[in-house]
Amino acid sequence: MGFFEKNRAETQAKGFDAQRLPPGQYLTDRFPVLHVGDVPTYQPGEWSIEIFGAVSAPFTLNYAQLVALPSVSITTDIHCVTKWSKFDTVWKGVRVRDLFAQAGIDSSATHVMAHAEYGYTANLPLVDATGDDALVAYAYDNTDIEPIHGGPVRLVIPHLYFWKSAKWLRGLEATTQDAPGFWEQNGYHMYGDPFLEQRHWGD
Repeated sequence: MGFFEKNRAETQAKGFDAQRLPPGQYLTDRFPVLHVGDVPTYQPGEWSIEIFGAVSAPFTLNYAQLVALPSVSITTDIHCVTKWSKFDTVWKGVRVRDLFAQAGIDSSATHVMAHAEYGYTANLPLVDATGDDALVAYAYDNTDIEPIHGGPVRLVIPHLYFWKSAKWLRGLEATTQDAPGFWEQNGYHMYGDPFLEQRHWGD
């Protein structure tokens, strides 16, 4: 029995529904660290996020303003394109759709481009970015998100491969057409559904 088959059997033996684990993934209790570039640091009051693009009233929030907004907590599975999955992760933050509602998103908007530090970007269909579990998250497992995991604030789009959940989020841009982000320009799939194994171009 190979590694992935053994891990899937162990997942079932732990009482989990094996259907929660996408094909080609293995379950881990760890939270592996993978990112492009250095881990940024911020002075107090330095971090901010901009909501802009195809909106009528773009705005910028600092951290204190973000955490003062109505928030939700979700418990969800996450799946990395490098083949690890982690079940029942807990995140707290502001729904993306609430931020775009505040900005007055235009009816012509169809997609979102997430902007993060060092010019990193990730593209998303608007419908995926505005679902119930799509968060601008500032807490993980009931504490501040560690910088290595994208803190102080990261995007969380749990039903897609986790590269779409940009770390060190600094902006959300509503757009009227799709365009590849950083990894999509480098061969990753434009959508990234873990259950369809949409890892790379042509998948």
